[in-house]
Amino acid sequence: MPAKRVVLVDDSPAYAASWRGIFADRYGEKVSFESYQDPVEALSHLGPDVDLLLVDLEMPVLDGRSVARFAKERGVSERRIVIVSGHDADELHRLFPQGACLAVINKTEAQQQSAFLMILDSIVFRH
Repeated sequence: MPAKRVVLVDDSPAYAASWRGIFADRYGEKVSFESYQDPVEALSHLGPDVDLLLVDLEMPVLDGRSVARFAKERGVSERRIVIVSGHDADELHRLFPQGACLAVINKTEAQQQSAFLMILDSIVFRH
């Protein structure tokens, strides 16, 4: 089975490094992980072959809502897009109603991080 292509668009190098470590430790070669700090640069790398797109909501130049919209235009299914943010879950659900993306995850809430890992497991281990 080919590696699942996971793309992170987040302006925080520390957050990207943290997720790179999680993906390497948890999934090894089952995942091909790419990260982009510049959302404009990331756009040219997005297409229907993305298995999971993680997008930070607040970034300079281009925010997560815009990145998600452009990703959809480039063939990334909304069922493959996860929005991550420091905002609370209620605010995120207001900005991204059900069906607008796969999930919205608060970066700092442990319960949401655990739920997100379950989502990742289902994507990575799906045949």
